Amino acid sequence: MNELLLKYGCNPNQKPSRVFMENGADLPFTVLCGKPGYINLLDAFNGWQLVSELKKATGLPAATSFKHVSPAGAAVGRPLSDTLKKIYWVDDLGELSPLACAYARARGADRMSSYGDFIALSDVCDVPTAKMIQREVSDGVIAPGYTDEALEILKSKRKGSYNIIQIDESYVPAPIERKQVYGVTFEQGRNELVISDELFANIVTDCKDIPEDKKTDLAIALITLKYTQSNSVCYVKDGQAIGIGAGQQSRIHCTRLAGQKADNWWLRQCPKVMALPFKDEVRRADRDNAIDVYIGDEWEDVLREGEWQKVFTVKPEPLTREEKKEWLAKNTDVALGSDAFFPFGDNIERANKSGVKYIAQPGGSIRDDNVIETCNKYGIAMAFTGIRLFHH
Repeated sequence: MNELLLKYGCNPNQKPSRVFMENGADLPFTVLCGKPGYINLLDAFNGWQLVSELKKATGLPAATSFKHVSPAGAAVGRPLSDTLKKIYWVDDLGELSPLACAYARARGADRMSSYGDFIALSDVCDVPTAKMIQREVSDGVIAPGYTDEALEILKSKRKGSYNIIQIDESYVPAPIERKQVYGVTFEQGRNELVISDELFANIVTDCKDIPEDKKTDLAIALITLKYTQSNSVCYVKDGQAIGIGAGQQSRIHCTRLAGQKADNWWLRQCPKVMALPFKDEVRRADRDNAIDVYIGDEWEDVLREGEWQKVFTVKPEPLTREEKKEWLAKNTDVALGSDAFFPFGDNIERANKSGVKYIAQPGGSIRDDNVIETCNKYGIAMAFTGIRLFHH
């Protein structure tokens, strides 16, 4: 099949809409179920590239949760602790495969943003992963294949209309890519840069020690940024993105946004938050919303009289500023990647507050000396990669 007609483009008024191969070849994917839209396919193809690169870089199954052409989360398939299983709402699913662990991490990093995501999987979708996807609010999934049972599970989702796409793993896109904006065709070479440990060799700070597992985390950060709308910054810990700041005009705003998401991920693991007395009938999405408000600055909105009764069996005590500060101080050894140079040390100041100890960024700012000095103040190891990773 050379082309696929779509319901509409980015918005319902943008018709006609289709995807097709200009060279007359068949499309490199097959729709097994559903009718994907324009944005669905943008998410699917960007997500597939991301997880493919994560798999090649780490040797582990990988997954990503995409929303509006940027990842909300990305991860490799490392085992989950009991705490992570609980905060990701998967502690009742029994034994999880490495691929299921990868998606649980990708979805769990920022569950608020992942609501209604498009999923990309590096490996054939298995039953544990399909069961996890089945109960989440999601628009679709792309993978190189599906076991028979996993496919039947996914086909039952959304009354049989769930978007299931199988990608041809052997497909290699042309080295030159094109797109049109305002009737003008843009052309460039594809970004085929391979993210490897060589990018972390030029360590410019007093602290020179970046352990191998932290180099892996830095690689995950940079690969994630390669498919994130710029400007972008990504915090990573133990094989998964924990905070992604995408599409901000200012780098410090990227760093703050991603840092706040990383803080929220850590705060959700606070015993006081994990012990919140939810009513049994409250859905996972509503629990996510309540937790997000509870750990934020507007916590009174969920603890107000007449509101807390909707989600909790008893009224919880607030999580105080002092309690937050004490718990956040326990999050350490976080890795951070940036798709372009940090212009000022204020980015490092903010990153330090979220436990960052390892940084990879291109370097090249006229204030590199200030950035390096700030890293040295906090004992942070920073590598200059010399490579920018803008994505638009």
